[in-house]
Parts: sequence; structure tokens; C-alpha cells
Amino acid sequence: MKLNIQRPIVFFDLETTGLDVARDHIVELCYIKLFPNGNRESKVMRLRPVDALGMQIHIPEHTTAIHGITDEDVVDCPSFKEVSEELAAVFSDCDLAGFNSNHFDIPLLIEEFLRVGINIELKDKSFVDVGVIFKKMEQRTLSAAYKFYCHKDLENAHSANADTEATLEVLEAQLDRYPDVLKNDIESLAAISATKSSVDFAARIILDENNVEIFNFGKYKGKPVVEVFRRDPGYYNWIMQGDFPLNTKQVIKRIKYSC
Repeated sequence: MKLNIQRPIVFFDLETTGLDVARDHIVELCYIKLFPNGNRESKVMRLRPVDALGMQIHIPEHTTAIHGITDEDVVDCPSFKEVSEELAAVFSDCDLAGFNSNHFDIPLLIEEFLRVGINIELKDKSFVDVGVIFKKMEQRTLSAAYKFYCHKDLENAHSANADTEATLEVLEAQLDRYPDVLKNDIESLAAISATKSSVDFAARIILDENNVEIFNFGKYKGKPVVEVFRRDPGYYNWIMQGDFPLNTKQVIKRIKYSC
């Protein structure tokens, strides 16, 4: 079943230097952008991870063992900053989809944009996480999902291109398999993809049952952010000076100065 979309949606996958949203960087990005008229555009790009001074960051060997990308493979590739305006144009006008993307790919992508001074507005966008849908329905990995739904083996797993193509095919197959559960519209798919009411992309701040912003980590986990800052003003400074994602710090600052 083909997706029923009212505005463009981008399926994307990242290969990175690691799994730390605050520290790690993208080394490969693939996207497939679908348009309501049936058109689609896609692109795969390798990126040279760099630090704040523009020096290339080493891709750890254990990470290379997963996706096969080495320092030498990206030495002549552009940095994220060099393609950031092009990517901002791709991602800023659409909904987003991926496999486990709500937990990792979207937070890291937003972090990369913030590092180069670009603030992508995603407040009114929907995020469809095919991995979450799959886990709620069948409890498997992407390779198993591809085998289960599409009856094919996923070749070149952990290459951004193969994973992105597979993710799109799996979602279309999920729509066929669960017509009574999954509605073919992006808002419904995004709703079933959601695991919690996250305020920031890394889910360090979430909403409780009363829509109050609470901490989702540390010694104040479960406590209202505003209440904590009133009782322990130093906790705000600790967060802002700590190794937290830039997006999380943005949210923390907004809450701090709106209370």
C-alpha cells in the first residue's frame, strides 16, 4: 500500500561516528523524499566529521566494523557545515520518517544543524518511526522486519542507502498487513510511533500525565523542571555547562526563562 501523504515526507538514515547524540557526528546520510504528487527524490552523501576547529574526527574502529566507513573514505568529502544549507532545504518543509529515528537519527540530525547555527523548525511536523511500529507489532530488527514484511533478505545492512530503501518498503508493507490498526496518514503513523511525550529530541525532558515538563534523567528524574530550578538554581548552570545536546539546552533555557 502506497503512503497517503498531504505534504512531503523524508525517509532518512544516518551512519555515524558513534551513538552519543551530544558528541558524535554523521559520516553518511541517505534520504528519500516523497511528494504528494507521487514524485520522489533521493540522495546518498558521505560526510567528513569535523570538530569545532574544522579538524577531521577519527571514526572509531568498532564503529567502522558496523558500517564499513573509514577515515580514508571520507577524507575528501564535505563536512556537514558545507552541505547544511542544502540539507536544511530538504528537511525543513516536511514530515520525517526512519527506523528508530525518533530515538537517534532525528536528535543527532538536529544536533548537527545546531552545531552550525541552523535551527530547523519541526514543531508542527510529524515523525513516523517505522522501528517503533515494528516493535509494537512484531518485536524485531530492521533486517528481520524486511524479511518478515517484504519476504526478502536485506543486503548491505548498515549502509544508509540500503537501510533507507528497506525502511520505506517495510512501512508500505506494514500498511498492507495491518489495515485495521494502521491508518494511511502521516499524523496517525506518527502517533503510533511516539513512545513518550518528549519535549526535547533526546527525551531528557518529557511531559507527565498533566502535560507538565519533567526531568527524565538524573537525581531529579520525574520532578517538574520549573520546581527544580526554583529549589536548586545551580542545577540549571550544571546542565548548561555539561555535555548535553544543544537542543536539550535550548529547551532547558526556554523553560528557565519562561517561568
